[in-house]
Amino acid sequence: MAKTQSLIFTIYGDYIRHYNNRIWVGSLIRLLGAFEHNPQSVRMSLSRMSKQGWLSIDKEGKKSFYTLTEAGKSRLNTAAGRIFNIRKESWDGHWLMVVLQNRFDDAKHRQAFIRELEWHGFGQLSTNVYITPNPLHETMERLTVKYDLGDKIDVFSAEYTVGENSRLIQRGWNIEEINEKYESFFEKYSRDYVLDRQLIAQGRLTDAECFIKRVMLTHEYRKFLFIDPGFPAELLPGRWLGHHAGQLFSDYYQLLGRGAIEFFEGVFKADNAYDPLLPDAGVPTDSYLEAEE
Repeated sequence: MAKTQSLIFTIYGDYIRHYNNRIWVGSLIRLLGAFEHNPQSVRMSLSRMSKQGWLSIDKEGKKSFYTLTEAGKSRLNTAAGRIFNIRKESWDGHWLMVVLQNRFDDAKHRQAFIRELEWHGFGQLSTNVYITPNPLHETMERLTVKYDLGDKIDVFSAEYTVGENSRLIQRGWNIEEINEKYESFFEKYSRDYVLDRQLIAQGRLTDAECFIKRVMLTHEYRKFLFIDPGFPAELLPGRWLGHHAGQLFSDYYQLLGRGAIEFFEGVFKADNAYDPLLPDAGVPTDSYLEAEE
C-alpha cells in the first residue's frame, strides 16, 4: 500500500493544485478513504507535511484547511517540468558539478542536502562529487540559501574533455536498472490501459475507480524522478525505454481524466470554495505533481 503522505502529495499536485491550493481536512479524509487510509493517518501526515514546510494550516470555525506553501508550489512546478519533459532545448555540452567540502557539522543536514540533489536528478560521480547535464543553476542558488551552505560546497559548470560523455552517464547513473524499471512499468500498465480503455468505452468503470487508478498511476510513474534526471537526447543510449513509458503514462493519465475529476469534484464541492482552475482535466499541465516520498 502506498504511504499516506505520498498519496496526499500526489492528490495535491494532480487536483488541489488546480483548485486554489486549499482543501478541508475532512475532504482529504474522504479522498484517502478511497485507498483505505484511516483518518488518523491522514491527520498525522498533514501535520508532518506542515512541519516540513509544504503546507500551511488555517481554520474557519471548527474546520481546518490545508494550503500549499510557496515551497510546495515550487516543488510541484519542478516535478511537472521533469515528468512531462517540458524542457526541449538541445544540450550545450556542459555539466553542472557540485563538490561537497568536509565542513558539515551536522550529518543529517548534509544528508538532507544530498537527498535534494538526488531528487533533482544529480548523479554521484565520487564520494563528494555530484553532477547533472541539466542547467540547474537557479536550483543550486536556491538550495544554497535553503541549506545555508556558505563555504560547504563548490559549484562548477564544466565540459568533459578526456573521453566520451557516456562514461560519466555510466558512472553517475545505473542506466540498465533505469531501463529495466521503465520496461516493468510499461509491461504492467500497457495491459491495464487496454483493459480500462475498453471498460470506459462500455461505461463500466466508475468515477471512483478512475480516480483511484489515476492517482496510483501517477504515484508509480513519479518514482522515476528519483532515478532518471531527464537526460538530454544527446546523452541517451540507443535502447531507451523512457520515451515509451512516458507516452503510455500520458495516454493513460488522459484516459482516466474525466472520471477522476468528476469523483474529486464530487468530494471537493461539498465543503470547499469551488473555483476550478484546470481548463481540461484530461490534459497534463505545467504545474503538476510532487515527487516527495
